[in-house]
Amino acid sequence: MSDRPSVDLWLKELKSSAMLSGPVGMFLVHNGVVRPTSRAGAKVSGMILAVDRRAERAAVERVQSMPGIAAVRVWINEGGLAVGDDIMVALVAGDIRDNVFAALESLVAEIKSTVVEEREMSLGTS
Repeated sequence: MSDRPSVDLWLKELKSSAMLSGPVGMFLVHNGVVRPTSRAGAKVSGMILAVDRRAERAAVERVQSMPGIAAVRVWINEGGLAVGDDIMVALVAGDIRDNVFAALESLVAEIKSTVVEEREMSLGTS
């Protein structure tokens, strides 16, 4: 498990950074956590999470190049995670709400489908 970054620090850095190209009117943050139940409703005790860091970089670069997007930050946890632990934190900065929402949704979907491999642990198993 790696140390989760401070979203407040990310915001402070990005607001004062020359990296912000163009007008920025929105910062949107996603913080995914391990749920106590699977999508199917089964109780879980945690998960094992593996991350493809090359795919993560590619996803960030792709979203960074979307229209209106000025900055992207992503942190993804790895290893054995318990219920309530952070899975990921993603931040997208951009010009207008429509562009930023679309970019964050695209980023999270790509991370879930191609960047991470999740294995939920049912109660009583590991």
